[in-house]
Amino acid sequence: MKPHRARTGAVPAAMVLALILAACGQAKLSGSHLDRNNATPRKNQAVTIGLLLPSSQATRWQQFDRPLIQRRVHKLCRDCKVRYVAGGADAAAQQQQAQSLLSSGIDVLIIGSVDSRAARPAVRQATAAQVPVIAYDQLAEGPISGYVSFSGREVGRLQGRALLKALGPGASRRSIVMLNGSPNDPNSSDFKDGSLSVLRGRVKIAKEYDVLNWSPAGAYTDMAAAISALGPGRVDGVYAANDGLAFGAIAALKAANVGPLPPVTGQDADLDAVRRIITGEQYETVYKPFSREARAAADMAVALGRGRSIADIATGTVSNSSLQDIPSVVLKPRSLTVADIGIVIKDGMYTTDQICTHPFRSACAKAGLLG
Repeated sequence: MKPHRARTGAVPAAMVLALILAACGQAKLSGSHLDRNNATPRKNQAVTIGLLLPSSQATRWQQFDRPLIQRRVHKLCRDCKVRYVAGGADAAAQQQQAQSLLSSGIDVLIIGSVDSRAARPAVRQATAAQVPVIAYDQLAEGPISGYVSFSGREVGRLQGRALLKALGPGASRRSIVMLNGSPNDPNSSDFKDGSLSVLRGRVKIAKEYDVLNWSPAGAYTDMAAAISALGPGRVDGVYAANDGLAFGAIAALKAANVGPLPPVTGQDADLDAVRRIITGEQYETVYKPFSREARAAADMAVALGRGRSIADIATGTVSNSSLQDIPSVVLKPRSLTVADIGIVIKDGMYTTDQICTHPFRSACAKAGLLG
């Protein structure tokens, strides 16, 4: 989506103020959660929330996070508004989108940053304008007021354990390819560290790639290169950091006529990934109940917009390079294989009819998803 270009004079003024504060060494405190949580509460005030999410090759943002956040905000406050902007994979464009939202007069900003470090100017700009920022799904740099996500290291550990289980007792003699997430996403290092804490020394990591912008096409290219270098018969498993990368890897394996397909991990429980698991093309995905993440972010946003503390919403604290003790909600994910894939139906993420369309009826019946 093209970034909004309309701007008012308020934004440049805010930027100047941010620079002055930074020069004085005060940007870490002014407008931070320490100040906002001590503001005078405004019990029934309508709040306008800016929602800026990435579009990083994952379907989840439009399909789940956006509507879940909007519904929760409107449940808490019928007069509250959510101004949504879909980002791309470009950090500079996201900065412009943040500026546009701030110039429109929002009270709170929820940002799922494309690049956590590149998000720092937008966060500081919001802080200078006394707009608290909630970092969503990944920890942005700068003086943020709250953070909501899932445990990235646990995601990686779950993926690593699933892959080792699939490889069986001879895992130490087998070779895998690692397709890690984008290097500009701080979650990627958590996923990678978590997976390596399980895989290192227990399996041979024959090839490893960091896939820029979580691109399935990039995963296809990297997987094809690994197959060419190793040989089609020497890829015993694939660590793919999310379902989009899994899709690219599986496509490359099929193109190279690798069969049977080796076990491939994933993350996000995308609908297509759920179907691939049912048909046996993908071994595992990590399921993250997005409704809990969206609920916590919406609760924080409405509270901060009304000048209230979020201490009763947060379940812990995190730190970035700008602040310590940032109120946070860090949730636990769950690993799913075909044996327990039905949890996505039980939790209302998908219906049986959405998953089990005609081409998948037989596989769904075999997986026990049809009565």
